[in-house]
Amino acid sequence: MSSNPTISVIISTYNSIPWLEKTLWSYEQQIFRDFEVVIADDGSRDDTKEFIENYAQDSRYPIIHVWHEDNGFQKSQILNKAIMACNANYVVMSDGDCIAREDFLQIHYERREPGYFLSGGYYKLPLDISQAITKDDIYTQRCFDVEWLKERGLPASYKNQKLTAGFVTAKVMENLTPTNASWNGHNSSGWLEDIKKVNGFDERMQYGGQDRELGERLFNLGIKSKQIRYSAICLHLDHARGYKNQESIDKNKAIRKSTRDEKKSYTPFGINKE
Repeated sequence: MSSNPTISVIISTYNSIPWLEKTLWSYEQQIFRDFEVVIADDGSRDDTKEFIENYAQDSRYPIIHVWHEDNGFQKSQILNKAIMACNANYVVMSDGDCIAREDFLQIHYERREPGYFLSGGYYKLPLDISQAITKDDIYTQRCFDVEWLKERGLPASYKNQKLTAGFVTAKVMENLTPTNASWNGHNSSGWLEDIKKVNGFDERMQYGGQDRELGERLFNLGIKSKQIRYSAICLHLDHARGYKNQESIDKNKAIRKSTRDEKKSYTPFGINKE
């Protein structure tokens, strides 16, 4: 392995050790191995720090823990700190409640291209199945098997195609999907240099759309996006969202509108403060 990894994976977390542990287990099984994980920790308690320190001792990949004091929902701030801690020139972003299929990083690696970012999605699991998934279910990859999930009560849905699409079908569906290839914080990737050019995340933004707004500035910079939502698969574990509030969502919508209307490719409220 080179001194600097090929990919830095940024995973955000906040006081959620059981979900973070399942997420980290899924990276032990990745086919693509030349990566590090940077945990963007938005002020978790000491038990999370202790868990990460213990976990890192036996992990197959290097782990960097980036933390700041808890000051409410400040995900944009901690993500910017995590961006600055990355040692690779290519960055995959996901969340500490998303179990990555074994080919997740391989897909991001193979599809990366100068002048583009990659836009993936997730498959959302109900709470009872999220809780029931074990280390062994992740290591054997059976948690990605639709039949196995159905046996555990997964409802039938057209969304199940995400888990059953083979390589060719996935590419066809990505070409046909009406879903906009936006920057999605749970499953997107891009070049570190491009992310720094737009000055990372806008730290005025709290819950709701701060990832999309970053993508909109990348578009304004001239970066295009590619859809990988049926190829790069992750399972989203269910949980409550105590930090969701309408005021924050409305404020963020106004910032996004200004970014689009004025075609801004840079925020003065990002990594570098002016």
